[in-house]
Amino acid sequence: MRLTEFSGGRGEVGYAHGQTYARMIHRSVAVYDRLFHDFVGLRWAAARREADRFATMIERGFPAILEEMDGIARGAGLDLGDILTLNCRSEISLTRASGGCSAFALTRAGQQWLAQNWDWRADQRHNVVALKLSGRDHAPLVSVGEAGMVAKIGLNAHGVGVCLNAIRSRTCGEGLPIHVALRKILESPDFESALRVATHDRVCSPAHFLVASHDGRAAGLEVHPGEPGRLMPRHGMVTHTNHLVDHAVTCQVEDFPRPDSRPRLARLDALLRERLPPQADVDEAALFAMLSDHHGAPLSICRHHNPDQPPEERMETLFAVAMNLTRRRLTLRHGKPCETPDSLSVTL
Repeated sequence: MRLTEFSGGRGEVGYAHGQTYARMIHRSVAVYDRLFHDFVGLRWAAARREADRFATMIERGFPAILEEMDGIARGAGLDLGDILTLNCRSEISLTRASGGCSAFALTRAGQQWLAQNWDWRADQRHNVVALKLSGRDHAPLVSVGEAGMVAKIGLNAHGVGVCLNAIRSRTCGEGLPIHVALRKILESPDFESALRVATHDRVCSPAHFLVASHDGRAAGLEVHPGEPGRLMPRHGMVTHTNHLVDHAVTCQVEDFPRPDSRPRLARLDALLRERLPPQADVDEAALFAMLSDHHGAPLSICRHHNPDQPPEERMETLFAVAMNLTRRRLTLRHGKPCETPDSLSVTL
């Protein structure tokens, strides 16, 4: 895994992304062609037609990002519709598919941390990219995600960061697609601006955004087309897996979590209380140790191949991220955090 840096205008950044990662982007299209067929019975052409309706929402809420998507498409030798479909993959597939991500925010010794595992289908592991983007109209940011997509998990030079937990739900309405909203959060100059993406722009399908900033503020946002639920820190911690928690949301939105989501959340809470109490010193190694936990395997925080699941539902940990927002530092382990001590670290 390497960090790739792109700078310039939206179209320039997009074109460089598309050209540099053209092979991975084409592989991502193939992965999601299979996934859409497995979960919702759509082939790529039909999925593209599904994605078309989100273009108007993006045009209304974040029009500049469409120029970057168009650049990605040109650089990769694809149509804008293909890149739009990749970036709307959650809205198309999460009626049936959900990952197994475990995420937490932690404030200790005056340092604000964010960390998570990203669990998804193993055939997407080799299409993970780490990008540093320096645009003309936003501060530098780092995003770890999938080739061809505008953002996922990361932080910016203002010390604002975000993690993501997928939520399986049939709800989909008006707002920004999940990955477009994540990018807008990563361009936010402060914590309040990041929150406004969820409260003002809104997000068209349910997910959990764990947002924090360098000054010790954090909130779990259970986003959906309506007013998001908000989970505030307790003992300096916010934790989340793949089910909705806030009653203000659960009374409006029906979710369909897999059986391991609640046990993983309970395990994450217990580990943080036991190993990292309020007086503890924290570093990346301690956070990766949490994310390497195998209690309850195979449906554990660190997830490995499980042959007992149907092939299309086998989710594994594809990368782990630990972010120190106070120091504007992101550290990435590509693959399962328990298997490699090798890390990529970048400071803004």
